[in-house]
Amino acid sequence: MVNKASSNKARLRRHRRVRGKISGTPACPRLNVFRSAKHIYAQVIDDINGVTLVSASTMDKEFEGFGGNKEAAHKVGELVGKRALEKGIETVVFDRGGYLYHGRIAELAAGARESGLKF
Repeated sequence: MVNKASSNKARLRRHRRVRGKISGTPACPRLNVFRSAKHIYAQVIDDINGVTLVSASTMDKEFEGFGGNKEAAHKVGELVGKRALEKGIETVVFDRGGYLYHGRIAELAAGARESGLKF
């Protein structure tokens, strides 16, 4: 019997490897992304103090529509970028969470860049 490798285990392994290299500081926090089948979540995190500064997701009350597509990811990116700029955060380091930079992850990043975040 052939055992198929778990894609989530591989993603978590990639995520741990990336997290060993990047970390959020108060001057340049980390923009973390998590995606599920139905929703996408984004947080701006200061790892030194262990604090989430800004967050946005498709579960927010302001969000309308289905959360599992590229349009939703783009809206969440714009929303997290707008909220970060309101808090005075202009530059972040992007943490794709072990996911490929493709599809919904790339759309979220594009939306955040369009709203004014730099990374």
